[in-house]
Amino acid sequence: MDEDLIYEIKDQIGLITLNRPRTRNALTFEMYGQIADILEGAPTDGSVRAIIITGAGDKAFAAGTDIGLFRDFEGAESGIGYETRGDANLLRMENCPLPVIAAISGACTGGGAAIAAICDIRIASKDLKFGFPIARTLGNCLSAANYARLVNLLGEARVTEMIFTSRLIGAEEALSLGLISEMVEDNTAIRARAFELGEQMKGHAPLTLRATKTMLRRLRQARPPVEDHDIIREVYGSEDFREGLEAFLAKRKPEWKGR
Repeated sequence: MDEDLIYEIKDQIGLITLNRPRTRNALTFEMYGQIADILEGAPTDGSVRAIIITGAGDKAFAAGTDIGLFRDFEGAESGIGYETRGDANLLRMENCPLPVIAAISGACTGGGAAIAAICDIRIASKDLKFGFPIARTLGNCLSAANYARLVNLLGEARVTEMIFTSRLIGAEEALSLGLISEMVEDNTAIRARAFELGEQMKGHAPLTLRATKTMLRRLRQARPPVEDHDIIREVYGSEDFREGLEAFLAKRKPEWKGR
C-alpha cells in the first residue's frame, strides 16, 4: 500500500490513515480507489470487526482532492470521468460489510467530507470544519449522488445554504445537526474514542450490524438515479472552472464570468 495511505489492523479493528499531513491530507485519485478496495473487501470472518478512517497529524481529516491534480483536466469529459470514478468508489465504500467510523479532526472538506458522509458513525474534535467551499474555490459542482447523500444527512435547505455561502460547519453545529454523533476535545481524544467505539462494536452481533447497514443503504438507494452528466459537463468545461483552478493555485481571488 502506498505511503499516502496506511492500513493496519489492531486487535480486530482496522485503521485507515490518510497520510499526507503536509497537504492537510489532500487526496490523490489513487487514494479514493485504495480506500474503496479496503472497505469493499473487508472480511466477514471475524478477523476485522470495525474500521476507522482518520487523517494523519492534527490539522485535517482530508482537505479534499489535491487541487494540483486538476491541472491535467482537458475540459468537460475530464470532469465527467472524475465524478463518475468518484461515484463508483464512494459506492464501493458504502458496500463495506463492517461498521465504519470517521474520526475527524480539523478540515474535512470536499472529497474528505464526501468520504466522511459515507461512514456509519462520525465523531469529531472541537476544531472540525466540514463543508464543500466549491463556490469560492474551484467553481465546480458535486455529482447528483453526492448531493443526495448530503441532503440525506443535513436536509435540502441546509445543503443549499452551505454550498451557496461556502461556509464550513463547526463541531458544535455539526453535533446539533446530527452530522456527528460525538464531539471530543482534540486529535488524541478522537482517536482514543474511535477505538473505544470499535471495541464496543466487537461485542455486538455482526449480522445485526451488517443487516442494518444493508437495509439503510437500500432505503437510500431506492430513489431513481438522477441524470447529471449534462450539468457536470457544462461546469467542468467552463471558463470559470479553469479560472477557479488557476486562481486557487496562484493564491488569488478568482474572477467569475458565469461561462
